[in-house]
Amino acid sequence: MTIWFATGNEHKRQELAAILTGYTITIPSDAGIVFDPAETGSSFLENAFIKATVLFEAVHEPVIADDSGLCVDALGGGPGICSARYGGDDGGKLTPSERNALLLKDIAAAESAGRNTGNRNARFVCAMVLLLSESRFFAAQETLEGEILNEERGAGGFGYDPLLFLPEQGRTVAELSSMEKNRISHRSKAALTIGKALEAMYNR
Repeated sequence: MTIWFATGNEHKRQELAAILTGYTITIPSDAGIVFDPAETGSSFLENAFIKATVLFEAVHEPVIADDSGLCVDALGGGPGICSARYGGDDGGKLTPSERNALLLKDIAAAESAGRNTGNRNARFVCAMVLLLSESRFFAAQETLEGEILNEERGAGGFGYDPLLFLPEQGRTVAELSSMEKNRISHRSKAALTIGKALEAMYNR
């Protein structure tokens, strides 16, 4: 069965496909659909709904959408919903390495200013929506808790993965295998809840 996923991020598509086995995950670019909705929500959940609604209006079939990001206590929960756009401007986005460097710089500035000194607690957050019609949906929001390191570690994953250290694993997210990450990540936990809704719908 084909399920639409409201993203242009191939990494996210691969992660979702590994979690929701038995479904073909199709993204807008597969069908030549231009997909760049304005993420004007004030929360991960609102932005997930915006993405889902925009794609649903284009395809009129069940759509999954997510919005995710990194929330750092020392930055008052930032970069949060602005994680992908962190440090960017109208001229474009920073590269992942540039965003990570900026994050460490901003945390160091907060610490030197005496704000949240020594508090490196942080978490990835993922809000995920399964939109079935204009009035019917399922939603889930999950986290992956950790701590921010002083430097990147690991070559796997993407985005902020090399900076989030998981004490229980003794490694950063970027040091996990894809299978390990898909077992514990914020996106996998949210997707498993959505997957149960799909199974109930289609008696799988």
